[in-house]
Amino acid sequence: MSQIVNDAALDAIFRNARSQNGWQDKPLAQTLLQAIYDLARMGPTSANCSPARFVFLTTPEAKERLKPFLLPTNVQKVMSAPVTVIFAHDLKFFDKIPQLFPHNPGAREWFSGNAQLAETTAFRNGSLQAAYFMLAARSLGVDCGPMSGFDNAGVDRTFFAGTDIKSNFICALGAGDPAKVFPRNPRLSFDEACQVL
Repeated sequence: MSQIVNDAALDAIFRNARSQNGWQDKPLAQTLLQAIYDLARMGPTSANCSPARFVFLTTPEAKERLKPFLLPTNVQKVMSAPVTVIFAHDLKFFDKIPQLFPHNPGAREWFSGNAQLAETTAFRNGSLQAAYFMLAARSLGVDCGPMSGFDNAGVDRTFFAGTDIKSNFICALGAGDPAKVFPRNPRLSFDEACQVL
């Protein structure tokens, strides 16, 4: 098996990439956010259901709307980041299945009549898409600082009222401040985390 992606790319996406805790004062262009999304949207989801929804907070005013729902340890990370994205998922994603899965538009009914399956599918695949987004961001030179320390219900009331969209987690984006990166924590070895049957 030959290596498709070179080591420099693997370093940027995985080995040297870090969860960021502080940010340099460097803006992110909307065209770059679009480029990240255009890569991320190509990742696979169940029946191409694509339930993820992304809200980009790019102004101080937009981030102020999020601020009341953040844990204190996350306030500075969000407020100082050039962009913070709310990763969310649409519980009614199945309404777009005829568009996204045209060879079997009836697949909509797999989910429309089963709320538990729809919720599980939306959360799982929305989480996958958020991970694809972070890998795409790193591949385009954008640092990420994912966070789950916030009040989801408050965020949903503020940003998604009257919809079937639910927040999952948030992620600050920009050029990370190297002085605020923590030492890398250990990871489980193959033998600790994996079985080969």
